[in-house]
Amino acid sequence: MTHRPHAASSAFPALRMRRNRRTAWSRALVRENTLTAHDLIWPVFVIEGKNRTEAVASMPGVTRYSVDLIIDKVKEAADLGIPAIALFPNTPRERRTEDAREAFNADNIVCQAVRAIRKAVPEIGIMCDVALDPYTSHGHDGLMEGDHILNDETLEALVKQTLVQAESGCDIIAPSDMMDGRIGRIRAALETQGHEHVQIMAYSAKYASGFYGPFRDAVGSSGTLKGDKRTYQMDPANTDEAIREVALDIAEGADMVMVKPGMPYLDIVRRVKETFMVPTFAYQVSGEYAMIMAACNNGWLDPKKVIPEALMSFKRAGADGILTYFAVEVAKGLKG
Repeated sequence: MTHRPHAASSAFPALRMRRNRRTAWSRALVRENTLTAHDLIWPVFVIEGKNRTEAVASMPGVTRYSVDLIIDKVKEAADLGIPAIALFPNTPRERRTEDAREAFNADNIVCQAVRAIRKAVPEIGIMCDVALDPYTSHGHDGLMEGDHILNDETLEALVKQTLVQAESGCDIIAPSDMMDGRIGRIRAALETQGHEHVQIMAYSAKYASGFYGPFRDAVGSSGTLKGDKRTYQMDPANTDEAIREVALDIAEGADMVMVKPGMPYLDIVRRVKETFMVPTFAYQVSGEYAMIMAACNNGWLDPKKVIPEALMSFKRAGADGILTYFAVEVAKGLKG
């Protein structure tokens, strides 16, 4: 077995590592990773009504917007160079049912938003979440029978949800449900229904994490969730299982894969990228955002330093892009 020689062939004082760090231009010249606005996807929450905004209490600085107000926000993101947004609905309680039928409504709030954004901001990519939890009365990503999450029956529902989103103009379908076999079923439906150009970004390694709490507040499912999601989301202790999940999703037709959450799972990002060499994304989830914002708002951390540093850690781990609620703020800083 041959071994590559170590890059350090000299020793001090011939080799001084600080030489390359001494000036700003030199640090820029040897920088190994860069962060640009093109690396960012901005998650956006949409609500029903007109001229409405709602602050998300557990996510300081994050706001839900009605469709008419979301347009200007998306235009701003596009002008900053952010290539795509991810839409998530806050469905009124009265429209949440056991069978999640609002998810298949071609005029639901997500489909309305997709059509409006596609018309007003055609240059930005639109990603739609495929899962039933924003639409179910029990808060789970799948259909239920008693306390059991039904896998195969849920696949039929996810296909119906996918098709109404694709028909409204969605560019990227993002299944976050973690049901077995859903990528293959969704890809087949897109192909046969004339949506062969719609991309799939699979939430391939989505863990049963405690970092999702503020997101559930944002979409209104925290008060409805019965039990937990450990029978379909992954055990935080497992890494090999993540590789198997990613391999299956790629084989079934995923164009891109995602690891969720982000910073606590950067080891998974690295393994996925090195193993498969496919477009790999990570989600800096609501709990990560809330922790950073809490520390910054208390004066314990400097947001201008820690937010870019946190996002750079994703790039360093191998992520091609990052879903982050900081996208607009960071893109402004990069442009400035």
